[in-house]
Amino acid sequence: MRPQFVTFGDSITQRGFSPGWTGTLADTYQRRADIINRGYSGYNTRWALHLLPHIFPLPPTNAAAAAAAPPPPRLVTVWFGANDAALPDRASARQHVPLPEYRANLDAIVAHLRACGVPAIVLITPPPVSEPDRIVHVKKTYGVDLKDPERTNEVAGLYTEAVQGLAADLGLPCLNLWTAFQAVPRWQQDLLCDGLHLTPAGQQEAYRLLQQLINDTWPDLTVSALPMDAPYHSWIDPEQPGAAFDKHFGKKDETCGESPAPSSEGACQASQ
Repeated sequence: MRPQFVTFGDSITQRGFSPGWTGTLADTYQRRADIINRGYSGYNTRWALHLLPHIFPLPPTNAAAAAAAPPPPRLVTVWFGANDAALPDRASARQHVPLPEYRANLDAIVAHLRACGVPAIVLITPPPVSEPDRIVHVKKTYGVDLKDPERTNEVAGLYTEAVQGLAADLGLPCLNLWTAFQAVPRWQQDLLCDGLHLTPAGQQEAYRLLQQLINDTWPDLTVSALPMDAPYHSWIDPEQPGAAFDKHFGKKDETCGESPAPSSEGACQASQ
């Protein structure tokens, strides 16, 4: 069974398949891990807490049921904060979550994931904010003339510090995109499409930095460390195809023999 990597977050995660950082991650890990995108546009950590048990159910307490339950994801990325950091007195006030609550919510999310048995968790900071571009975006999208942006880069930096502090306290890696993006020349134009969400170049930069973090933190989760799912087609002997599967999976191929000739019934028959 392939391991699962789950990307959990807001619209920046939701857009990660169109095309984006989660899509590139899935392409990189093809036939080695299943990348499951669980991004929810507009969500903050307060709303994510209500969603959490529906995406990551706790393991059964009954021993037999627990043994039969599927394994937890091998890796989960948690990327919230762009909406939590919306200012409480401006256009996106309904999404605002105060800084202390934001940190507490992230702490609760991590605690739940650990209770589910997730061994590898990455906390990702909010991206930086290009304030002039946010004003233009809100006017173009909602027809609202703003004197001041509904998000600021300074406040996004405070939420970034909260993520970094929590990650340090919990012994988790933190992907600081707020700082990393601003180190790129012309980051406002090249990495952000509306002052907040990622351009194709921004998506690829997010992927590159995440992949680097995974490689540096968990050598067993690198592409080369994870086995290919099922044998390469060139390993399969047309005369005895089951042998390649026996060797790959380390057990007798659980089929009805070595490619039996088609019968009038058209399928393998169970023993009576």
